[in-house]
Amino acid sequence: MDTEELRATQAPLKDKYREHPASALVTLHADAALDGLGISCKVDTGRAVVEAGLHPATGGDPTLACSGDMLLEALVACAGVTLRAVATSLGLDVRGGRVRAENDLDFRGTLAVAKDAPVGFRAIRLAFDLDTDASEEQLATLKKLTERYCVVFQSLRTPPEFAVTLSAAQG
Repeated sequence: MDTEELRATQAPLKDKYREHPASALVTLHADAALDGLGISCKVDTGRAVVEAGLHPATGGDPTLACSGDMLLEALVACAGVTLRAVATSLGLDVRGGRVRAENDLDFRGTLAVAKDAPVGFRAIRLAFDLDTDASEEQLATLKKLTERYCVVFQSLRTPPEFAVTLSAAQG
């Protein structure tokens, strides 16, 4: 897809959202099944079912997906797609490259070994290595706009409000 195709594809959507802002609000969802067969759950990704379990550092099965890894995978996927869209919009030729995300976890927190150890991610490092002839100024713009428009990046940077419910089926 080139710049003109992207703009032509997005133009009617932008017009619709300007005229009818409520039409731009979409509820995304994810579902997982707890099948009672161990410490895991099955997540329907829309393309395949992924079985997620505990990280091996917490006693988990290394053949199961770790939700922390899945969060980083969602970040690199969103950042990569966003970077591609921004580059296309700006007319920048990005021939290829890699997107990497990493984070250090102290598993003492989630295992309740040390109360002062945090539970969760502490510092995510997101890196892009691109095959491009873009100038330093163009790369700075590409980085800034990718950060600005990447949904997962922004959701992690400024966490959304959470509402958690738990109910038990009677019977």
